[in-house]
Amino acid sequence: MVTAILDARAAAEQVVDPEMPMLTLADLGVLRGVETAEDGTVVVTLTPTYSGCPALDEMRADLRRALHAAGHERVEVRTTYSPPWSTDWISDEGRRKLADAGVAPPDRIGPQAAGGAVPLTLAPPSRTVACPQCGARDTEEVSRFGPTACTALRRCRSCAEPFEHVKEI
Repeated sequence: MVTAILDARAAAEQVVDPEMPMLTLADLGVLRGVETAEDGTVVVTLTPTYSGCPALDEMRADLRRALHAAGHERVEVRTTYSPPWSTDWISDEGRRKLADAGVAPPDRIGPQAAGGAVPLTLAPPSRTVACPQCGARDTEEVSRFGPTACTALRRCRSCAEPFEHVKEI
């Protein structure tokens, strides 16, 4: 049974995020658990980046496909919203992959109390974001919302390249 759990986890950890395909669900930190029930069902738990995540159905379907392809007949994908996902859950490898793809990774925002309030800031960020192309910190926000709800659009004033930035949540 331990081998089956490891195989299931390895298969689940390879599934990519449908909105940011440079990241796996494990890199993004939304893959919260992979367990095998007594009846052999693989139970995967996800915490989406936010409750209205439009990619959630696709994540579930991709996980089922990957686990079926790995030989697991019975798969159940559960969703949990507690504790709420945070950009702090993006792995160091995931942050590197974002930067390599030209997307500025979020800064770490620090620990949140379990079950506590999630800070919400509606004002634009006042801090600087380094350009993933040239490293310059002289960048500007062009739009608070990018192609996904989790990103903002920015432009580097030094190299003039536009880029996405994953917003801190």
